[in-house]
Amino acid sequence: MKFSIGDKVVLKQTGEEGVVAGYLNPGMYEVEVAGVVFPAYEDEMEHPYLKWFTEQKKNKKKPESSPEILPREQGSVHQGRHAKGIFLSFLPVYSIRDMEDIVDELKIYLLNELPYPVRFRYEVRVEERQVFFHEGTLAAFSHIYMHHIPYGDMNDHPRFHWLVADADSSKGLKEKGGALRIRPAQLFQRISEIQRNNEPTFSFLLTDSFIEAAPQLSPPVQTRHAFSAQPVRTHVSPFQELPRYELDLHIEQVEPDYRRKKLTNAEMLQIQTDYLQYYLRLAITHRFDRMIIIHGLGRGVLRDAVHQVLRETPEVGRFANEWMGKYGFGATEVYFTY
Repeated sequence: MKFSIGDKVVLKQTGEEGVVAGYLNPGMYEVEVAGVVFPAYEDEMEHPYLKWFTEQKKNKKKPESSPEILPREQGSVHQGRHAKGIFLSFLPVYSIRDMEDIVDELKIYLLNELPYPVRFRYEVRVEERQVFFHEGTLAAFSHIYMHHIPYGDMNDHPRFHWLVADADSSKGLKEKGGALRIRPAQLFQRISEIQRNNEPTFSFLLTDSFIEAAPQLSPPVQTRHAFSAQPVRTHVSPFQELPRYELDLHIEQVEPDYRRKKLTNAEMLQIQTDYLQYYLRLAITHRFDRMIIIHGLGRGVLRDAVHQVLRETPEVGRFANEWMGKYGFGATEVYFTY
């Protein structure tokens, strides 16, 4: 190898000095510059000794009195291969086994290729379980390392939920969100492509623009139950709530204070159906392909109300209340069509 971990290097394109932080694969390293770690090709770097020697010679030749030095014109900013937008980028990390490069893990970065800062919320879920969560602000034309996922864990079909918004709220809230799911065949294809093209990463465009205001969920669909109760969570910002793969409609989960409020059965059922409608719209907004709704057994009143709401939701392709090991007959599985 031309460089070792800990070597000082200089980037040929920008002249910045950094340190080799890690080895990724033949011809590619991780380089740390001013606290930021990113991948770089071997032929994009060089040892800094020649630069240091040249600078020393220039300093010796500098006259005691020199004319006014004009500021050096800044070169054009290096243009990335991506169009402007927000990207989720995956960096495969390899190890050599039996003379072959084998992917051990994927390092995941969030890229902001827009000319203004954004705030973001990012979550990774496997089924209903949250495995990673982070939120913050990302400066213009910058990136942030989020986390890594062992390559084998991609077989669990993790979902990458994201929500981004213009960080300048004075211009009016602008935000957009969704959920990214990478199928094993698609992942294998992407990795094969970057290996053929000798590229370090593959990326997915999350969005290239924002909507003008927070997405307003459709008003609850009127069911056959004409109850009078205050709807719940109908004005919750998506920055406070994320869609749920598994939705529990038991009243103690939806309204913990139902005993203190002395709600009637009709009022509780209305609250539960409003809660269901909210999370249905949120799942549809995030393009979920399926969802599990837990309604329990009982006398079947809540189950029937759930099924009525599902029948009146156009994006619901089909649903089934069949035996499932975790829920028995107390849950309905919903499949969406778009």
